[in-house]
Amino acid sequence: MALVDRRKQVVEAAEKSFSLFGYKATTMDHVAKIANVAKGTIYTFFKNKEELFDEILRSVIVDMRRIVEHEVDENKGFFDNLHRVMDAILEYRSEHELLIKLSQEVREIGTPKAREGLEQVENNILDYLERQIARSVERKEIRDFDPKLVSFVVFKLYITLTSDWNKAHKPLSKDQIKNFIRDFLASGLSPVK
Repeated sequence: MALVDRRKQVVEAAEKSFSLFGYKATTMDHVAKIANVAKGTIYTFFKNKEELFDEILRSVIVDMRRIVEHEVDENKGFFDNLHRVMDAILEYRSEHELLIKLSQEVREIGTPKAREGLEQVENNILDYLERQIARSVERKEIRDFDPKLVSFVVFKLYITLTSDWNKAHKPLSKDQIKNFIRDFLASGLSPVK
């Protein structure tokens, strides 16, 4: 088996282990067993568990960027692209076993490295949103507000409406969320004239 194949085998096994056991409980022994390689083989590619975890996070972020690039349509307006991208990213986040396990680990144990990993993913989403908002301001599609602040508010609003809201209320459909966010952001809380 080629070196590249073994490296890939180790990374896939590590992602599976982190998804099953979380960051804290995953050991290099788990990874070696799942990958069906000697533990020393892992160390030929990665210095430690942290480096291996970072490699997996980079691939998650690359996957999310591909999703974003696929969803953005330059012929569509800001709000259409925003909804398409946020729906796709949030769906990916809610179905990706590693991200689900890391969220659970942060809630239950508060593992710092798991928290850092989730923050890294979130920061990449926020950076993308900030660039899109700045671009939309330049195109005069939306008002000129601080793109960093707007990206944070939009992201947190989406998270709140797609998951937090559901804990105490009947879940909103994607269309309800889309319409609310469009109306809320486009019109704000000013009374209709």
